Amino acid sequence: MSWQTYVDEHLMCDIEGQGQHLTAAAILGHDGSVWAQSSAFPSFKGDEINNIMKDFDEPGHLAPTGLFISGTKYMVIQGEPGAVIRGKKGAGGITIKKTGQALVIGIYEEPVTPGQCNMVVERLGDYLVEQGL
Repeated sequence: MSWQTYVDEHLMCDIEGQGQHLTAAAILGHDGSVWAQSSAFPSFKGDEINNIMKDFDEPGHLAPTGLFISGTKYMVIQGEPGAVIRGKKGAGGITIKKTGQALVIGIYEEPVTPGQCNMVVERLGDYLVEQGL
């Protein structure tokens, strides 16, 4: 299966059969290289990817400043130190799951809930970890 198929069929899927979808999603290498992404996924600027990777190594690094993607700021909320970063911005947010080689990222807006985004992103991330990726 191609990386794009994972994004299209597993991240941008119909959530719980309700016709709801993530706003954008991507799978990136730890160096920020794009393996696959949805058409609406924003591009990273400057040190944004480095700051995300640093937060996985040093949980809490992003909490004081926020998480930025393409200049958009998300308030960091509870995650799983070293494994999952979650952010909130207004009625939407972001979930980032770190695997051995990749970052699985989902961005959502209402009516998608934080829990639904977490489920979609973390389920694929857990699968990739099981596959040694």
